Amino acid sequence: MSSEETAEAERAAGQEYGWLLPSAVTDATGHTGAAGRSRRTVRDWAVDIVLLAVAAVVGLLAAEPLRTDPQTSALLFLADQIVGALACTALWTRRRWPVGLALVLTAVSTLSPPSTGAMVVAVFTVAVHRPFKVIASVGALALVSTLLSAVVRPDPELTFAAATAIGTLLVLTPIGWGMFVRSRRQLLLSLRERALRAEAEAGLRAERAQRLARERIAREMHDVLAHRLSLLCVHAGALEFRADASPVEVARGAGVIRSSAHQALQDLREVIGVLRAPTGADACDAGRPQPTLAAMGALVEESRQAGTAVTLEQRVADPASVPAAAGRTVYRIVQEGLTNARKHAPGSEVTVVVEGSPERGLTVEVSNPASVAAAGGAADVPGSGQGLIGLAERAALAGGRLEHGPGPGGGFRLRGWIPWRP
Repeated sequence: MSSEETAEAERAAGQEYGWLLPSAVTDATGHTGAAGRSRRTVRDWAVDIVLLAVAAVVGLLAAEPLRTDPQTSALLFLADQIVGALACTALWTRRRWPVGLALVLTAVSTLSPPSTGAMVVAVFTVAVHRPFKVIASVGALALVSTLLSAVVRPDPELTFAAATAIGTLLVLTPIGWGMFVRSRRQLLLSLRERALRAEAEAGLRAERAQRLARERIAREMHDVLAHRLSLLCVHAGALEFRADASPVEVARGAGVIRSSAHQALQDLREVIGVLRAPTGADACDAGRPQPTLAAMGALVEESRQAGTAVTLEQRVADPASVPAAAGRTVYRIVQEGLTNARKHAPGSEVTVVVEGSPERGLTVEVSNPASVAAAGGAADVPGSGQGLIGLAERAALAGGRLEHGPGPGGGFRLRGWIPWRP
């Protein structure tokens, strides 16, 4: 945490404990920082004045028995009053040198009882700003000082035991109170740090969720639009290169192009609509019906109408019983395989094999031999290579795996395995 944040937290702690909490900025070890002595706020002035008043009252109470003590001369009594006043004035430096001031006032209070109040405030300051080892050392010296003071400057109205007990109470009370204030201050700083860390982590989680949602949307757009646009390229290429086509064939091809363009536009509209939907795990599934394994036949038939020879071997007993998530992943793998075959191997026959069971999971394979010459210009359709990367990520998210590469006799093979998860 920065010094400004620490100062703010300590200001808040000071408001909670009122004049009891010095507002000097402390570091991790409790030492007073430069910010604490650079400027005093109104609250700092109020705290200093109140503590000075407390020290003065305690000093006057300690000096009152000396007024009637026959062993205390008038000159010694006056000297005690002056030393007590100077001790109270020295409290102005307690924020900068708390330990040194406490040691000096401890020694002075041994010989001058009116300095006891200033010593109590100095010990309290050490308890607030310093770790336990320093507090224990200063407190031990203060206790020894009270014992010596009871011997050197005994109170005429109290016995030695009573004077020792009161002196011990005057030392232990500010130490305990100061340690409590210090622990509460550290708790506030810790809570503030945790709040800042939690806020940062929440921001990172939100950013990660947004990135994942964008990746899902990008994957969906690629899966849907790449398939539709590759069909458009095939049909448009057929019309371009078949100059001898009859008007009926041209009209049929134009109708297929129009229908495919309309479907592509509709798919694009639905996918972009997801951007306006609430972000969630199923954000990409909320605005459009998702394909399953039962729709595999329609996908293959659509590719056949585009002129691609496709052989489908559906070896799943009941495609409708396949879990939706697993069936959708297999559908996307086949869709990408057919799209890539039209792009990079026009005229080649594509073989699609889908098999599996709840025990073995789903296995899908899309393969095609090496490209052959074919009219239509589909080989000029560009590809970015991101489709297979997206498929691999999709399969990994489903708990499966994806393999792709050259086939045994040339061509290309795409093979994936998806677990049968309900």
